[in-house]
Amino acid sequence: MALQRFHEQFHHIQRSLPDVPLTMGPDDTAGLLYEKGVVLVRDGEEARFVEDAVRTHFTETAGLVPDHVRRVGPRAGRTGVTRIRVGDPAEGEDTVPHALRAVREAEDRRGRRLVGRNHVVHIAVNACPGDEPVPVPRTEPANPAAAEGSHDPATAVGVLVVDTGLMHDHRSYPLLAHTTGDTQLTETDGDGVLRQYVGHGTFIAALLAAVAPNTDITVRGTLNDAGAVLESEFGALLFEAVDRDGWPDIISLSAGTPSRDTGGLIGLDAFMDELRDHRTLLVAAAGNNGGDTPFWPAAYAGLPDFADTVLSVGALRADGEGAACFTNHGPWVRAHAPGERLTSALTGFTAPVPYVYQHSTYDACRFGADYVCTCQYPRHTGVLSEGRESTGAKPDQVMFDGLAQWSGTSFAAPVAAGLVAARMTAYRERDPRAAAAALLAATADRAEVRGAHVPALRPPTWLPTPAAVAALPA
Repeated sequence: MALQRFHEQFHHIQRSLPDVPLTMGPDDTAGLLYEKGVVLVRDGEEARFVEDAVRTHFTETAGLVPDHVRRVGPRAGRTGVTRIRVGDPAEGEDTVPHALRAVREAEDRRGRRLVGRNHVVHIAVNACPGDEPVPVPRTEPANPAAAEGSHDPATAVGVLVVDTGLMHDHRSYPLLAHTTGDTQLTETDGDGVLRQYVGHGTFIAALLAAVAPNTDITVRGTLNDAGAVLESEFGALLFEAVDRDGWPDIISLSAGTPSRDTGGLIGLDAFMDELRDHRTLLVAAAGNNGGDTPFWPAAYAGLPDFADTVLSVGALRADGEGAACFTNHGPWVRAHAPGERLTSALTGFTAPVPYVYQHSTYDACRFGADYVCTCQYPRHTGVLSEGRESTGAKPDQVMFDGLAQWSGTSFAAPVAAGLVAARMTAYRERDPRAAAAALLAATADRAEVRGAHVPALRPPTWLPTPAAVAALPA
């Protein structure tokens, strides 16, 4: 089921990046997406070496064509990376694995990685939770509810949310009065239906503001294209985001990519190095793949050089006693926070916005969870992708009138970021990394995740709900 869901997501992301031929791997498993026929390298001497090594390997290997091997840019830039074409992406098998093998011995000799896939960084690059956002009546409370406290411009903690942007009417939701940033470029399609992942950034900002009222939140629409961006572009976009307003106290990021590369992402090398030299804390979602493969950039938290720079966050299930079925796990995940069936603002409180569910859910948990997880609820009929046959049933259409309920590590990350910001305010702490370390050290709560007892960051205003849910709002 996870692989089937991965194929659905692949087709959706390919439509959002129509000019970039994508493929999946490794070995067609439900792992990751990347640009077909292209590898990513550091510009300069390493790029020249890799280009020559791949061309030589392709010349000497039957069935491989060296004619396509060439740099396709960019050749310079702040991120220090460039793309090398290693095959025709429109024809035949993908040549990227062959290119990676061509330099493997050289990498072993040098003790560092020289080349990598050009990953797709995405909000839910693999098997995202089976539920779509569900409307919640205005009369129901947010969960977590708004914490006590007021906004003080002189002491407010600056938080940058790198996501899909804001709904045009977000300020009609009271908690977002001190939130600024990029508005969503296109909220609805030609039929007036909310586009997929629209409202994601607004939902996250409202969670942050609820947990930490004394914050100045800026939401950038870096992931405006249905939540997807190529690794080769992502580093430059992150630099652009921090350059606009300066380095914030906290960056909340709910996107990434799985990768078995142990040293991180080549496309983020320069940004992560510069991040380390500032006092900014990166709070990153651990991903929704239900496995222990490192999910970057959250997995930087597991590297000694970035242990105090990155807080990686997995998701607790609705009752808060264990991990949500979809959340990634492993020693590189530093903490878990509520991430299943949270209630927050999806739109502002103006005219209702219609939404057609994009996918159908499964009758059983794709990850084998023994509780009623978000793979199963809410049940609905969706608009199916090319990989599935339509049942002929009319897709469910609902109206959002402000609040929604949603699940994912996407939302555990801003909850944790909010707790760090709240601690900074409470203890008059100006160093977000020190505040994060103190928060983890002071957290006695634990949750069992795959046999390990990990810190559980539960906001005081968050209310657990039963893991078995009879029904959710239609």
